[in-house]
Amino acid sequence: MSASPSPGAGPLPLGGDGYPAAGGVARRPAGQDESARASRRWWDAAAPAYLAEHGSDLGDVDFLWCPEGLREADARLLGDVRGRRVLEVGCGSAPCARWLARQGADVIATDISGGMLDRAAELNRTTGVAVPLLQADAGALPLADAGIDVVCSAFGGLPFVADAGAVLAEIARVLRPGGRFVASVNHPLRWVFPDSPDPDDLRVTSSYFDRRPYVETDGSGRTVYVEHHRTVGDWVRAVVGAGLVLEDLIEPEWTPGRTETWGQWSPERGALIPGTLVLVCRRP
Repeated sequence: MSASPSPGAGPLPLGGDGYPAAGGVARRPAGQDESARASRRWWDAAAPAYLAEHGSDLGDVDFLWCPEGLREADARLLGDVRGRRVLEVGCGSAPCARWLARQGADVIATDISGGMLDRAAELNRTTGVAVPLLQADAGALPLADAGIDVVCSAFGGLPFVADAGAVLAEIARVLRPGGRFVASVNHPLRWVFPDSPDPDDLRVTSSYFDRRPYVETDGSGRTVYVEHHRTVGDWVRAVVGAGLVLEDLIEPEWTPGRTETWGQWSPERGALIPGTLVLVCRRP
């Protein structure tokens, strides 16, 4: 894997927490090019801070579906992957891909961020579980038609793309007939509440039907972060429109005994409302 430099005029300025500093926040339209460019640069810059904060929970060779603590070792949403060709979209530092490789899968791990893939390459070496890494946009996978048995994405890519339908169609293209696709995304209900782990902050502050993306800009007005909101119905229509069959919608409950707080996810809030939506699909 050779990561190409991200476009943009120099590195993003970092805040005191190590993440890219936001000079402004808005809800406004953002297209695919703007979203992809922002995601690439933000994750390149945020990789060290993100992995320092969450790396121990994600693990180096583990498959965590969501902050609620659902792991593939327990859920088995992908089925038996031994001998299967598996594609991970939005792999980050690739702990899920390494876990799948340990289960006997033939894995390809992709991400838009060269910074994240650099860390994935380091962990390939230190763990001794080397999975192929490929820098690619989720909407333009450099893979042949119908060559993949299973596609998975754990909060990778889908929340950050402007056209989820096009990405799902691309995933359907690379899946073989009968192939499986499973992805976890932010639960759409989360968008109506403040971004806080405190259950006392569970008050509706925005419309569930406001589909304008959340956009952060830096001090120079450059877009540095874009996240897209879709309703549950939007996700269902996008899956069906891509030619996939939706087999299940899972809203993971908080894992008993788990104390991890992850952004707005917390045990207290997780006991009251869902934070993650898992789409379980297949190509007919």
